[in-house]
Amino acid sequence: MWDIMKRVQLQMQISRFSGEDENHINKKLPKELLLRILSYLDVVSLCRCAQVSKLWNILALDGSNWQKIDLFDFQRDVEGPVIENISQRCGGFLRTLSLRGCESIGDGSIKTLAQSCANIEDLNLNKCKKITDQSCQALGRRCSKLQRINLDSCPSITDVSLKALSDGCPLLTHVNVSWCQSITENGVEALARGCPKLKSFICRGCKNVNDRAVTSIATHCPDLEVLNVQGCENLTDESISSLGASVRRLCVSGCPRLTDLSLCSLAARCPDLTTLQLAQCNMLTDAGFQALARSCRMLERMDLEECVLITDATLVHLAMGCPRLEKLTLSHCELITDYGIKQLSMSPCAAEHLTVLGLDNCPLVTDGALEHLVSCHNLQLIELYDCQMVTRNAIRKLRNHLPHIKVHAYFAPVTPPAAGAGSRPRYCRCCTII
Repeated sequence: MWDIMKRVQLQMQISRFSGEDENHINKKLPKELLLRILSYLDVVSLCRCAQVSKLWNILALDGSNWQKIDLFDFQRDVEGPVIENISQRCGGFLRTLSLRGCESIGDGSIKTLAQSCANIEDLNLNKCKKITDQSCQALGRRCSKLQRINLDSCPSITDVSLKALSDGCPLLTHVNVSWCQSITENGVEALARGCPKLKSFICRGCKNVNDRAVTSIATHCPDLEVLNVQGCENLTDESISSLGASVRRLCVSGCPRLTDLSLCSLAARCPDLTTLQLAQCNMLTDAGFQALARSCRMLERMDLEECVLITDATLVHLAMGCPRLEKLTLSHCELITDYGIKQLSMSPCAAEHLTVLGLDNCPLVTDGALEHLVSCHNLQLIELYDCQMVTRNAIRKLRNHLPHIKVHAYFAPVTPPAAGAGSRPRYCRCCTII
């Protein structure tokens, strides 16, 4: 009913101003077509069109043209009244709204949004640091069609918000509560029970999220595809053993209590994994990656930074079992040598897919490794910071074979510059693209 009333008002206003200029484009094109054209414009362009004439002001500011709004690239210091005006103008037309970085927005604005825009489906509140549980309670009461919500870095959000969303927004498929450090297993469990269609759950930096929370998500959300629990330090192998076959992308970086049992569980339960991030999981060994590589042949991206126990054997297993590997990070894996890089370079993934290879702080990697990599024709980026055994000459030879490759490396000066009286020598460690 609201949309019909808005449309009637629009037609009355159009009729009033359509005779402004007989030779104007307004007379050449039907008003419905003008509206359709304007619907493809961004916020800035719509605001400019609204200044052309009275008729264009009506058309440009019509709610039907504002179904998808992203203020991030427009103005991040917007005040509450702006959001309230947009909410009231758009009404039931608004489907997608991004207020990412709008730190001045508070609960009052979100309450108006919830009341006016009941059809909202996608809401991004990343870094809206003033909002509290009151905002999510209002959304839970009014916005039953909500499917995606991003509450990343909203520090006042607690379990109360997740409970409100679980009660009122059963269609939720994507939830991000990263760095909302008051979130616990109670809120996550309520969300999982009330939102069984959840496909993506991201809670980076939520240190109170534990095994019970992850198990709840895995148990009640059978379609879960994306799970990011980076920095949830209390997680153990129990969490990983609860995940189902639907999981495609998993980040457990910064979960130091995980062992090879987790990798074995992934091998047995999640054969379709495409992305696996395991940075700082320093208890993982070659045996776990052997089991993983045998079953997870769809892997495309892996981050193994600071998996300090792995050796060349892991690269042998990945070379044999993961033919689709595109991006591989091995930074601070100090036991990796040229032999492991050689095995990787001869694998199917190296010949067809490998585009990014991170080897920062791998002290046993030498010029010989770069000689092997010349066969990786699709390699676009290699990172070699603090690889003291790699020389400039080897990098030049690599670039002769792969002219489009970017090499990130750092070389300390052979002779430190003389320090001035009373000053200390300074060495730049910034990224240098050779």
